[in-house]
Amino acid sequence: MRLTVFGASGGTGVHVVRQALDAGHRVTAVVRDPVALTVRHEALEVRVADVTDSRALRPLLTGREAAISALGARGNAGAGIASTATRAIVEAAQDCGMRRFLAVSAAPVGPVPKGESLLIRAVILPLVSRLFQPQYDDLAVMENLIQDSVLDWTIVRPPRLLDRPLSREYRRAVGGNVPKSPSVSRADLAHAVLAMVEDPATVRQSVGVGR
Repeated sequence: MRLTVFGASGGTGVHVVRQALDAGHRVTAVVRDPVALTVRHEALEVRVADVTDSRALRPLLTGREAAISALGARGNAGAGIASTATRAIVEAAQDCGMRRFLAVSAAPVGPVPKGESLLIRAVILPLVSRLFQPQYDDLAVMENLIQDSVLDWTIVRPPRLLDRPLSREYRRAVGGNVPKSPSVSRADLAHAVLAMVEDPATVRQSVGVGR
């Protein structure tokens, strides 16, 4: 497939790029600074673009089978980039006729799953939500923009992300979050996202991914 990856030099995005290339896909990696992406491959095209400008994004989506966004703020001060960029991506995708779009959000934006422990439900989730409220508010706006679009979208909601090797030992919950899952590796998240690209069960669904 021909894939476009936004946030390709970020913690999750770089795993998406590497695993997509390993699977035989052709990848257009959209970055702010090409030096930040150390991956090199004959099937990789690195493009610098303003992700908030839909006109600049149209050529990067035209002719692609799917786009994946791993964009997100690295702190509360940067909150706003996910929704602003997603608005431009959705507009560009709709203009050029690309349909499949997957975006990484976060578990606290979604519902508390049934069977969740009392500690996580009553203490950890409220605390985390308060600490990172600007980022989660931005992701909530992002999710609304995606859900209101005509795209074949999937919103992926992981818990806390860790820099650990790919294990393939993760769970997913279509339409909800994974219970009793405080974390997942970025490599496993990338693997789950790529597996969803051609999975019809995940189209126009939110999907929780967790260990």
